[in-house]
Amino acid sequence: MAKKISKQHFTGERAVFQGKDLIFAGCLFDDGESPLKESADIKLNDCTFGWKYPLWYSKNIEVEGCLWTETARAGVWYTENITLKNTPINAPKNFRRCKNLTIENCDMPNAQETLWQCEKVTLKNVEVSGNYFAMNCTDITVDKLILHGDYGFDGAKNVTIRNSVLETKDAFWNCENVTVIKSKISGEYFGWNSKNVTLIDCEIESLQGFCYIENLKLVNCRLNNTTLSFEYCKDIDADIVGEIDSVKNPLSGVIVCDGIKELILEKDKVDVGKTKIIIRGKNEI
Repeated sequence: MAKKISKQHFTGERAVFQGKDLIFAGCLFDDGESPLKESADIKLNDCTFGWKYPLWYSKNIEVEGCLWTETARAGVWYTENITLKNTPINAPKNFRRCKNLTIENCDMPNAQETLWQCEKVTLKNVEVSGNYFAMNCTDITVDKLILHGDYGFDGAKNVTIRNSVLETKDAFWNCENVTVIKSKISGEYFGWNSKNVTLIDCEIESLQGFCYIENLKLVNCRLNNTTLSFEYCKDIDADIVGEIDSVKNPLSGVIVCDGIKELILEKDKVDVGKTKIIIRGKNEI
């Protein structure tokens, strides 16, 4: 049976090193690095972390109603099977090389260099402010994410996002297997150098968006203020609601929309016969 520890103040380096089968309630961990390093089978309720590296190399961790202060940097690295709920995380560089990570109902207002190289990640009702969020992560499932910060999901693989708002330029660069559903995305240069990208029922605003992508599918999407789109994009299957401001030199595929304000097709740069452009109610271009 797990031992319960209530309302204690832990200080000093590795205060509970290799702790196992413990329940912490109302405790404070500060003035010392790595308090729960190499811990396992730990529950944390209403606790506060005030210093660096609290949960490294840990396994089977449940966190509910806790707090990471701004000085609790690099809080969770190399940890497996961890769930955090209702826990504000005010420190940067959190969640690095973790596996089986769930974050629910949490805010991360200082999330620089956060959620890097993690596997099997679930995010639900999370708000994040910070650049390079979720870089090089794999197998990510997201519902109701609000992201403020550039370069989101760079290098990520196997990503599904629903009901989210992403204010992030250079989002989804160098990615593979990305699906975004019923979401809004605003930022420049969406999706460059990526493969297998699908957006369904989304609104996207992007200068030079959808360039250098291979296998792009857009279903019932709106492209608001989206200019110089689809440049050198290959295997396009796009069904766009409304007009597109401008399209430039797609490589191949089909684009269906209600109009294109500016169409740039340079025969010396692309084989224009490999892309079919259909304007609803008008002839094929």
